[in-house]
Amino acid sequence: MSMKKSDLDKQLGQKIGGRMKATAIPTRFAQGAADAPDRREQRRRDAEAGLVAFACKLPMPIVERLRERSTGHPGGINGLLAELLEKALR
Repeated sequence: MSMKKSDLDKQLGQKIGGRMKATAIPTRFAQGAADAPDRREQRRRDAEAGLVAFACKLPMPIVERLRERSTGHPGGINGLLAELLEKALR
């Protein structure tokens, strides 16, 4: 049984889409992004470390100051926020 041209095009598009999903990100553009853990693995690592996601809304000037200070902090913005909250809650 022959297929319509539109069905053939649709099938070809699905094949191409599947190939694109299966290929890794080239290191030339992403510099090691393929080595980064997926979300499930990252959640598992965070849970083992005792970390919990905590979202809040802050005014933009405070966020800008936090970003500036976090560039030199060894733990990044997460480490800086943990340190500042620990000091504030004492």
